[in-house]
Amino acid sequence: MTKLDTRPPTPAGPAKRGRPPKLKAEATGGDTRGLILDAAEDLFSKHGFYGVTIREVAREAGVDTALVHYYFGAKRGLFDAVFLRRAEVWNNERVDAINRYALASAGTMTLEGLLRAFLEPPFQWSLKGGPGWKHYSALVAQTNANPTFGGETMARYFDPAIRRLIELIKVVMPRAREVDLYWAYHNLSGALTLTLGETGRLDRLSGGLCRSGDLETACDYLVRFAAAGFRAVCPEDQGARGGAA
Repeated sequence: MTKLDTRPPTPAGPAKRGRPPKLKAEATGGDTRGLILDAAEDLFSKHGFYGVTIREVAREAGVDTALVHYYFGAKRGLFDAVFLRRAEVWNNERVDAINRYALASAGTMTLEGLLRAFLEPPFQWSLKGGPGWKHYSALVAQTNANPTFGGETMARYFDPAIRRLIELIKVVMPRAREVDLYWAYHNLSGALTLTLGETGRLDRLSGGLCRSGDLETACDYLVRFAAAGFRAVCPEDQGARGGAA
C-alpha cells in the first residue's frame, strides 16, 4: 500500500465560520479545492448528505457554485472526495501500525496489542488533528449508520484495512470461525464510530461522570471492550460449536 503524507493539513489561517474573504477563495486551484472540501466536510458532518446543498457548500467556502461543480461534479462526487481525503490517511496509518506491531511481536502478538495498534490512529487524529478531523469523525459515524449508501461507502474506503486486521486476528485466534470474527468486528465498528462521533450522549447518560470528548480514556476502554468481545464470540473451544467454518 502506498504511504501518504499523514501530517495534519496546514490550515490557511484561523478557522472562521461564514463566508471567507473573496481574495481567499480566488487563490490557487489547490487552495480553492481544499476550501470547498473543508466547507463540505463541516456541513456534511452537521447536517448529513441529504441536508446539504451545493449552493450552501459554495457559500460556506466563499466560491461560486460553478467552481464546486467544476472540481467535483454532482453532490455525491463532492461527498466521495470529502470521504476519501482523510480515509486514505486513517487507513494507511492503521495498516502500517498493525503491520509494524505484527512484525515486532512475531510469536508474542496479543489481541489487545493488535487492537490498540489499529484503533489508536483515528483517536489520535481526532484528538490532535484539528477541527477538520473532528468533523470527519462525525461524518464517518453518520455514514456508518446510513442505510441508503453507508454500507457501500464504508466498504469502498475502509474494507481493505479491516480485512488486514482480521487476517492478523486469525493469527492470534487460529481456531476462530470467520463468521464469528466478522460479527465481532461489526460490533466493534459501531462502538468505534459512535465513540469518535462525540455526541455527548455518554455525558448525559452518566450525569457528567464520563465525558465523550475524553478520547484517550475512550480508546483504552474500547481496546479492552473489543478484546473481551472477540473472545466472547470467538471461543477457543470450537468443538461444541461444530468446529471451524
